[in-house]
Amino acid sequence: MGTQATTGRQVGNRVARRLAGVVAAATVCLVAVPGTATAAPVNPSDGQISQAQQAQAAAAAQVGSLSAALADAQAQVDAARAQSAIALDAFQGKQAEYEAAQAAADAAAAAAEQARVELADARADIAAFARQSYVQGGTSASLEALMTADGPAQMVERAALLEAAGSHQGDVVVAVTAAEQAATAADAAAQTTLGQAAALKEEAADALATATALEAGARQQAAGLAAQQATVQQQLDQAQQTLLGLEGARAAAEQYAAQQATAAARASAAQQSASHAVSSGGGVTTAGAGSSSAVETAISAAREYLGTIYSWGGGSLSGPSMGWGIDAGIVGFDCSGLTRYAYAQAGISIPRNSSAQYSALPRVSRSDLQRGDLVFWATNTNAPSTIHHVAIYLGDGQILEAPESGARIRITSMRWGGFIGGARPSA
Repeated sequence: MGTQATTGRQVGNRVARRLAGVVAAATVCLVAVPGTATAAPVNPSDGQISQAQQAQAAAAAQVGSLSAALADAQAQVDAARAQSAIALDAFQGKQAEYEAAQAAADAAAAAAEQARVELADARADIAAFARQSYVQGGTSASLEALMTADGPAQMVERAALLEAAGSHQGDVVVAVTAAEQAATAADAAAQTTLGQAAALKEEAADALATATALEAGARQQAAGLAAQQATVQQQLDQAQQTLLGLEGARAAAEQYAAQQATAAARASAAQQSASHAVSSGGGVTTAGAGSSSAVETAISAAREYLGTIYSWGGGSLSGPSMGWGIDAGIVGFDCSGLTRYAYAQAGISIPRNSSAQYSALPRVSRSDLQRGDLVFWATNTNAPSTIHHVAIYLGDGQILEAPESGARIRITSMRWGGFIGGARPSA
């Protein structure tokens, strides 16, 4: 941004110096005839007109250079914002992985705790058996039980009971061994899963830090650009007034016509560029017809939050939520948070972040877009990994979106520049 600011100031200084000469020429042209109280301005000579035309051409050239510098600076701001959105997308994906890993770790810890309880119970059974054996003096109690029987039938019955008791004691020993193995395995699984969850949490934190830094840089660039634009606008206003004074309404009309022609040429070139981007990135429709009832439910759910503030990283399945990083403390939706919430109200589950939504859902080309489809933008229309924005297509060239930090959820015209394709959650 520093290079662009320096370039802007240099061009601005040249414009200011050139305007000083133009104002002097205007003063010459507007001198009144002496001795006449209400004299009309003197009609400028051919030389004065020629000088004014040269000054106008020079000023227009300087303004064009300054406009180009500002356009380049704005492109840098837009690119920084797109990169911050991509980084936020990566953070949200890692955060979802971490939450799943943490849930698995909690389940593993519960299993380990249950195994430890079972092991303690089994060891208590062993201890009870040992105490009983010691008190009874080994096997003497068994012999005494047989010898004191009233008859053969009772002796057979007692022998069967003693055999069952011995089998039970063997089962207790086997249970202790199995419980020890289960407890050891459960502890190991819990530790492994906790380690994976910790690593994913650290990766998510790194992704959030990167996204926060990129967004902060973009905002700083945008603030500097706004200040520079204010200064340039003041210079342009002065140039316009001076030129109107020199050449009057005719010059103004000619200048306006030239500006309109330039704007039309730029718009035509931009449209051709956008069409090329769409044709290369729009893809082929693979989605089915979709559900109109689900579409209308989702759109209605999103419409309820028109005017709600954008919150970077905000939005849950139940409504607006606290943002992350640069928008911490702001309750609202980001772009993918809004689309995910809207379709959840229609009973359709889609991923949290925009690139994952594009990858997971059936594709729709530009020519097949229908009401309720999701539309996506990327910095490179041949690379889905550069997707940085998603909105809901309403039909008739309109979309519903959570646009960017500091703005509010709105309905606006569809933009084709950077359009990579569509997807149909209701298919």
